[in-house]
Amino acid sequence: MSASFAAGRSPRPITGRMVLACLLTFFGIILAMNVVLVRVALSSFGGVETESSYKAGLAFKNDVAAAQAQDALHWTVEAGLRKAEGATRVVVTARDAGSQPVQGLVSSARLSHPTDKRRDVVLDLAETAPGRFEGLAAATEGQWDLVIEFSRDGATLFRSRNRVTL
Repeated sequence: MSASFAAGRSPRPITGRMVLACLLTFFGIILAMNVVLVRVALSSFGGVETESSYKAGLAFKNDVAAAQAQDALHWTVEAGLRKAEGATRVVVTARDAGSQPVQGLVSSARLSHPTDKRRDVVLDLAETAPGRFEGLAAATEGQWDLVIEFSRDGATLFRSRNRVTL
């Protein structure tokens, strides 16, 4: 190294322009990486589970009362999942405290993805027999939350959420 300096080549002097160029380059790279990381984070964010924790806290007393009313019904609700025709067949049965099929219910179900709300799959359940509801879902393999709701006259009577693996 000292041989090249001895040949008459002097080191480049540090000027104000060089310091400014280095600082602008450094902070430009930092800014560009922040923009890239924010874009990736926002595009991969599946959404929040609760839109307003304040409103959810206010509704907590109603949720507790609904859970107590559901327990007082003493219903037995069972769900079965099996692969069929390239989709997943969901079969839900509902029986009352006397083991009789519960009829006249409006049913709804969805396979809710635990980490990405955008992947949720809504199921159309049809009552195929008294107290028996069936539907098909085009969901990929993995872990899901099966959310089942039964209502009558606009009032939700039963709601459950269970983790399932397809």
